[in-house]
Amino acid sequence: MAKKGSVRRMDNSLPGSNLEAIDISEEMPHQWKRGQEHFDRFTKLIRIELDDETAMVEERWKKWSKQQLVSAGLALFELSARTQGRFFGEPIVVFEESGRNRLPQHRFSHGDIVLISRTRPWGEKVYEGIVLDRGPTRVRVVVKDKPKDVKKGRWRLDKGANRIAHDRMHEALIAFHSTESTGGTPLRDLILGSLHDPVSSAQRPPEISGRSKKPNLGKLSSLNESQQLAVEQSINSRLSLIQGPPGTGKTFTAIHLLKRLADMGKGPILASAESNVAVDNLLEGLIENGVNAIRIGKPVKVRETLRDSTLDALMDQHHLKDEIEYIREQNDELRKSLNSLKGKEKGMTHRDIKNNFKEIRRLEDDIVTSLLDGAEVICATTIGAGHRILGDRKFPIVLIDEATQASEPSALVPITRGCRQLILVGDHKQLPPTVISEKAESGGLNQSLFERLNKCGIPAHMLTIQYRMHPVIREFPSARFYDNRLDDGCQPSDRPTPAGLLWPDWDNPLAFIPVDGVEQQDEEGSSRSNYAEAAKVLAIVQGLLEPGDLTTRDIGVITPYNGQVRVLADLFEQAGGRNQGDRYEGLEIKSVDGYQGREKEVIVFSTVRANDTGEIGFLSDKRRLNVALSRAKRGLIIIGNPTTLRHNKTWNSWLEWVEERNLFAWHLSQD
Repeated sequence: MAKKGSVRRMDNSLPGSNLEAIDISEEMPHQWKRGQEHFDRFTKLIRIELDDETAMVEERWKKWSKQQLVSAGLALFELSARTQGRFFGEPIVVFEESGRNRLPQHRFSHGDIVLISRTRPWGEKVYEGIVLDRGPTRVRVVVKDKPKDVKKGRWRLDKGANRIAHDRMHEALIAFHSTESTGGTPLRDLILGSLHDPVSSAQRPPEISGRSKKPNLGKLSSLNESQQLAVEQSINSRLSLIQGPPGTGKTFTAIHLLKRLADMGKGPILASAESNVAVDNLLEGLIENGVNAIRIGKPVKVRETLRDSTLDALMDQHHLKDEIEYIREQNDELRKSLNSLKGKEKGMTHRDIKNNFKEIRRLEDDIVTSLLDGAEVICATTIGAGHRILGDRKFPIVLIDEATQASEPSALVPITRGCRQLILVGDHKQLPPTVISEKAESGGLNQSLFERLNKCGIPAHMLTIQYRMHPVIREFPSARFYDNRLDDGCQPSDRPTPAGLLWPDWDNPLAFIPVDGVEQQDEEGSSRSNYAEAAKVLAIVQGLLEPGDLTTRDIGVITPYNGQVRVLADLFEQAGGRNQGDRYEGLEIKSVDGYQGREKEVIVFSTVRANDTGEIGFLSDKRRLNVALSRAKRGLIIIGNPTTLRHNKTWNSWLEWVEERNLFAWHLSQD
């Protein structure tokens, strides 16, 4: 029998047999009465996600043909390699085709984890790297260890699975549920929803000791009324949800909230988001507003203009760096002398080398401590918040932007750094967290912590004024997804109708162009494309560019399917190319999922699906439709098969609204 007052630590070994016994088929609870069940379920879900992602990578390696891998953009073959200097101390390797010919269309982009091998990554030594950037003829990769004989022979690149994310989520789950560890959060029971009255508990003032200046209660003139209220409520509550529909400035509000907290002397605050792009947006806004913010994470994953604010860059500029370099040079000299030494002298030299290494580590730790202690805000991805460089550092205030795109275990990584005041900013009416495993998704891994807490009854403060869309583009999303609560912060005159298209109604720049195309399934069977729609997209973009009112950077082409992204990319390549100096340089073609949080003057959306049975796949997700309909500022053009789309309730209601508004562009469907 356990002694009174002792606490049993949760079992974190969890052998396979225990995991197998955990049932994930039941609906995910909104409130967890037993912490062990929460721990067991999410431990199993993240294990399934990692196993399925790893299995998917391995299956591609072993079963897919070279042509399938290239067509899907998931691997590049027969590449030559050469080194090209260093990036924050780590080697850069350039991969290109022999003769430096143009590479095939591929899905390797800035910040992606790639696996480097010769021919068979499942049966030989594999090197891991991170994509620094890409060009038409080459991909530059930053590696920790330079591949042996890098210039000899040929190489292949493959997309890799992210084991680090799994490990940090697992560690966060252990810390969240263990009262023995130094991690965790006093908000545990509130986050689980196990309290009798979670709403009142969330609204209680945060219990944070330490330095604090007198709060500035004056209004922030740059914020509108709903944004100002969100800031004030969040400052005074220990748990708050801020819902930011498209174009309402949720990241803008988050930045001003962080600045207010920093001005009150509440730092260092941990500001986080699921993606590197979202963290960079926070960092950029904080720097512009004069906040001392530091970015944690590999500089290779950070936007180039912000790399000077990374911890690595600041360490390089620190006055103690010269001392470290001096000791390193000493060590190099000592190592060179070892071969000529014997006996006691050799032993003493080994001891000096060892002591020098200890001194280097001590100085580096001192630099990190002084930089982090002096910061007002530390910025990191949710997974990056688990980086060892932060050690056991506690952050009483944690803000997570784009929180509805983070899975619950991912959100727990920053939260378990001693969070006492939690602010989640997001929109559960837009896309949920991305989950690769269908089994893990059906088990509930794609429900964000934000959404679950909202279902527990904790209200989300909604930002209500949108500044992005022409009022007609805003009209349907507001009515369908936000109970008509969105108001316009811009007038039609602020969003003039783009020339280059014969709009059904010039005063209302929205058009649905019916196209009677045929959908095709990709070789690997996982994606779809529609050549008739792709051809129509090309014609529309060419027309929009002709008057000179818009540039290629003003137009965004989006589609739900990666197969269609590849078809469109090939089509624009043939029509003039999208690389530097090409006819369509700067034109972005992305999936809907890759466009959340983005905006363009004009959006051209290819829906792809066209079949007799009315199957529209994940296009049926109304959150995906919401994102697609709300990216455009001045003009929205949607191309699709109305007969197929009408089988879906949400799409049918949108098409009925388009008909009522006389925005069907039948006159553009045939030319």
